[in-house]
Amino acid sequence: MSEHSGRRTTPGRLVAIVVTLLILLSPFLWLLQMSFKSNDQILQFPPPPIFTPTLENYISLWHSAFSASFVNSLLSASLSTALALLFGVPAAYALSRWAGRGKHGLSFAILVTRMAPPIAFTIPFFLFYRWIGLLDTITGLVLVYTSFNLPLVIWMMQPFFDTVPISLEEAALVDGARTRTVFTKIVLPMVTPGIAATAILCFLYAWNDFFFALILTRTNARTAPVAVVNFMNYEGWEWGKIAAGGSLVMAPVLIFSLAVRRYLVSGLTAGAVKG
Repeated sequence: MSEHSGRRTTPGRLVAIVVTLLILLSPFLWLLQMSFKSNDQILQFPPPPIFTPTLENYISLWHSAFSASFVNSLLSASLSTALALLFGVPAAYALSRWAGRGKHGLSFAILVTRMAPPIAFTIPFFLFYRWIGLLDTITGLVLVYTSFNLPLVIWMMQPFFDTVPISLEEAALVDGARTRTVFTKIVLPMVTPGIAATAILCFLYAWNDFFFALILTRTNARTAPVAVVNFMNYEGWEWGKIAAGGSLVMAPVLIFSLAVRRYLVSGLTAGAVKG
């Protein structure tokens, strides 16, 4: 039997995959179908297996303050991810090519800064932002997310740069290429999977953040996760809007992940192997 025939998908394996996917996706599918129901249908017991879907929840969301909060989340997550990659990727490359003493100590120190719990920085950030006038601003959120994502970028990208042979860079330098050209034209294309995987993780952290967005914003820079909580009030929980808001919050991450799916799996695994 050939190697390919041994790896052929059998009916039992296919059933197991489908069942596993249904179990993993059932919470998201349940949330999605609930977003197309009215509050009366959501609270009905037993839940109706067949119902007439409605876009009322999504329409009411986009005619409320949630639309501005959604844009705030997109801006803060995208800008902080871009800044973290802009500064973190060259720093990881420099750390990877550093041949002097103290390299491992510096790498560990960078990792330790990412291990600190966010709550430890809440009061300093709040007092400092109030002093310089960055409370309730997109700029303030971007700086916070960038400061937490930067160590993650350096820590994740360094192993990818370690796998790039230095002989390629030396050959390009001998041929007259500048250091910037070597980095942008030779090294970066070889670590594209790592950049894609790192970008997704940075975007996820910024997009899903609730703690800093709750403490450091009020109305102008409120993000989507905080806006969804506002539908839980003393008059009653608006389950339809909560479900619709949760579905919309998941959408950008899903689209971003699908867009770079070619690099995601290889990016998450390649950097773990050196040599």
